[in-house]
Amino acid sequence: MTNGQAVAKEPAKAWQVTFAGTAINLCLGCLYAWSVWVKYLTDAEFMKAQGWTPLTAEQASNPASLCILIFALLMIPGGKIQDKYGPKVAASIGGLSIGIGLLIAGAMKSYAGIMLGFGLLGGIGMGIGYAAPTPAALKWFGPHKRGLIAGLVVSGYGLAAFYVAPLARWLITSYSVSASFYVLGILYLIVILAAAQVLAWPPAGYVPPAPPATAQTAAKAATQTRYDWTASEMLRTWQYYALVIMFCINTQAGLLLIGHAAKMIKGIMAAGYLLVSWGAIFNSIGRIGTGIISDKIGRTNALILNYILACLVMFFFPYLLSLKNIPLLFIAAAVGFWCYGGGLSLFPSFTADFYGAKNLGFNYGLVFLGWGFGAFMPKLAGRIYDKYKSYDYAFYIAGVLLIIGIVLALITKRPRYAKE
Repeated sequence: MTNGQAVAKEPAKAWQVTFAGTAINLCLGCLYAWSVWVKYLTDAEFMKAQGWTPLTAEQASNPASLCILIFALLMIPGGKIQDKYGPKVAASIGGLSIGIGLLIAGAMKSYAGIMLGFGLLGGIGMGIGYAAPTPAALKWFGPHKRGLIAGLVVSGYGLAAFYVAPLARWLITSYSVSASFYVLGILYLIVILAAAQVLAWPPAGYVPPAPPATAQTAAKAATQTRYDWTASEMLRTWQYYALVIMFCINTQAGLLLIGHAAKMIKGIMAAGYLLVSWGAIFNSIGRIGTGIISDKIGRTNALILNYILACLVMFFFPYLLSLKNIPLLFIAAAVGFWCYGGGLSLFPSFTADFYGAKNLGFNYGLVFLGWGFGAFMPKLAGRIYDKYKSYDYAFYIAGVLLIIGIVLALITKRPRYAKE
């Protein structure tokens, strides 16, 4: 394993690292269940009975928006921490930050406490913690399995709301809002810190199994850059900024659903958390499914397909809400969550295709800023709801932005390196 020769098969440790990363992301992904808390934090009678100050829809959205922004910003230093000190250290820091942050949010019982505990410390934990599992797992596998492995690791983040939404709702209604933060905070401290100890780089000299030599493999290699761009070189290309904008456009539509799903259908069905859990399933499988589709039809075509589907969802969702048709709402939400999750597998692939794999960690951290910029939509949607008591205008804005994204995707081509 350490003699510089490719191994015939990945060792068991490779899969242990992969699923430890999935477990870590299953905790960090609690962000996607935030709409469950929004529903109760804006319920004046319920919150006053528990000693909390009720929040407006905009205020209740702000912790998630701050968390997303901090998450995106911390991806870059998080990557540097894991490069220098290893994935165990980065994941452990992430676990401590989000665990302690949730405990603080529950103890302070205030808007400031949630902003500090969930928004700031939770965002720090997610940014640093998320930066560790995927690079650690990918080191163990050849390029022909990178899509699968990356999809498995990040799918945990998307799937988290599947259990967090009903668990948080049960804790809130059976005990208190504070109890929901306490239980999750303690749980995440235990699980993330334990899983972090499994993360590891391969030993020196390890070479993963090579991909099978086929015509398809050769053709795929020809469509990608043969050069490894540095971050400074990447920042001098207009395509980098196009990727950031397209990532932002993809994200804002998904976060509109994620941030307000439970509250949107509050008047239609009491168990709004079920829509959040339902969406989590498609958020997760959309990451793997879109990645597979993009390998078949190309990144740009897969992105445009997702944009079109998401655009239809945005324009029709207000009408479906007015119909109060639960099956159709669940179908539309499934499509919306799939398209959002797909972006989390497409944009790392775009970055590697455009700028090479050697500096992918740092380069993708810079592209990932687009995901953070998408956090404007949950806040804007909350403000729109406070003023109009409806989310309709938020959906229409998101739909128009997706149309702009389609146009931008059509004109964005791989940059050419100076030596090409």
